[in-house]
Amino acid sequence: MAKDIYHIHTDGGARGNPGPAAVGVVIHKNGILLHKFGRTIGKATNNVAEYRGVIEALKYMRSVLKNDEFELLFILDSMLIVNQLNGIFKIKEPSLRELSLEVKLLEQEVGGVIRYTTVPREQNRDADFLVNQALDSE
Repeated sequence: MAKDIYHIHTDGGARGNPGPAAVGVVIHKNGILLHKFGRTIGKATNNVAEYRGVIEALKYMRSVLKNDEFELLFILDSMLIVNQLNGIFKIKEPSLRELSLEVKLLEQEVGGVIRYTTVPREQNRDADFLVNQALDSE
């Protein structure tokens, strides 16, 4: 049986830094739209919102995945967060270190193969749209 591949676009943003913040998540399974959502997360910085987007996506995936035969490819437009989650950059900010730890714990709960990659902002438009839609409806 072939492995299911999930492409998970996440984004986070804050109006003001910190300010009202939201996340956007768009999940495709084997190229077909599976789920998408945007939600506010209170007051946060842009970087915290980016991490919360990954965390919210992992929580959702934890609730729907039933086995370890899958790969999750997270696609973000934040080079900082991707490089931190891939262990390339050290995480100096204590609040981001805590969020990174939460991501790592969720990765263990979810299982499978999980990778993080970065794309230009224009290639993450759908997740960005959901962030702004959530903030506009506040």
